[in-house]
Amino acid sequence: MKTETIATSSGFEIDGTGATNPPLYLSNAYQFENAAHAKDLFDLKAAGYIYTRLNNPTNAVLEERLNALEGGAGCVVTSCGHAAEFMTALALAENGDEIISSSAIYGGTFNMFSHTLRRLGIKVKFAPVNKPAEFEKLVTEKTKAVFVESISNPGCEIPDFDAISQICKKHKIPFIVDNTCTTPYLFQPKKHGADIIIHSTTKFLCGHASVMGGAVIDCGTFDWTSGRFPAFCAPDPSYHGIIYAKDFPQNAFIIKLRTQTLRDVGACQSPFNSYMTLQGVQTLHVRMDRHIENTLKLVEWLEKNSKIAWVKYPAVKGSEYKNMAEKYFGGRSGSVFSFGVKGGFEQGKKLIENVKLCLHATNLGDVRTILTHPASTTHSQLSAEEKISSGITDDLIRISVGIENIDDIIADIEDALK
Repeated sequence: MKTETIATSSGFEIDGTGATNPPLYLSNAYQFENAAHAKDLFDLKAAGYIYTRLNNPTNAVLEERLNALEGGAGCVVTSCGHAAEFMTALALAENGDEIISSSAIYGGTFNMFSHTLRRLGIKVKFAPVNKPAEFEKLVTEKTKAVFVESISNPGCEIPDFDAISQICKKHKIPFIVDNTCTTPYLFQPKKHGADIIIHSTTKFLCGHASVMGGAVIDCGTFDWTSGRFPAFCAPDPSYHGIIYAKDFPQNAFIIKLRTQTLRDVGACQSPFNSYMTLQGVQTLHVRMDRHIENTLKLVEWLEKNSKIAWVKYPAVKGSEYKNMAEKYFGGRSGSVFSFGVKGGFEQGKKLIENVKLCLHATNLGDVRTILTHPASTTHSQLSAEEKISSGITDDLIRISVGIENIDDIIADIEDALK
């Protein structure tokens, strides 16, 4: 099936009730058929539900749908995108290990990588997103993953996925891509070498800004017996001696993530949040088309406005990422970008404080247009040097373009600039 059909139909079959919408299962536990059935579930010899911290029927529909959209071998939904990133790191690395990340990433992720993981003994090294060779220079015997965003928030930098994935394959390292800002409608990382895909479903997949959620998809493409991951090849004493790479060769990572990391961290998604996210996923393709249509018109208007100092978006003439956008996204680079107002921070502050239709918030991927000043919000925890390496300047304003009428969006920004 095509992406649009998967988004509306995959993962759910109409049952005896005839209900055409997936039901919301608000249950934290599930009755076993008998003692043998319970043991088989706990031993992973039978499929089924044990406890909603591990799995839930409503969550399962969302997991199957997202897995189908990304062409994966398995999916786990989490409480938020940040939890998805954190648990992925914990499933791969431990004290003394290293991860290589693009420096052009969301500020909260940069902060987690720079400080929280470091306190756990996991060192994260950063490389310029536009220089694949710099990623390879950072590889050591302790490297457990390479991480990038499909398009960076908020600078719109685009990695050369093919080049970075080749580096990962050469050194037998899993390649992780956060696909939040492009979504599987615009880009499918697995086709360009990704082994693990992460989403903040809070954003475009949900779309209506009502619930939080995250997701991790195992592409089923990485060989966990490569030598870098002994924890995947030795019996897990915390789970009946399971050997993930041997017992689940097609989706070892996602099984380990669910049965070990999710079990212990407990950052599971609420079934209600999954239910609401499913409603959003059904209209993903329709919304994304409108998001992008509005974005291209707004970018064109901003470029011509005498009060705007600069615009960062791959479609802008002279952008170093224009070719990457054409190669990987067919030129459609999402609806989150950044621009600067002449007069710097003070004039940008006035713009944000005077919009009426646009929201002043930290979310993105909403049906409504949102303006944010990252230097004082999403990236405020970063040092001056870290802000520079992440492309965050004091005059930078991030905008997530919604699906309102574009004339109204432009009129609102124009009035605020006045």
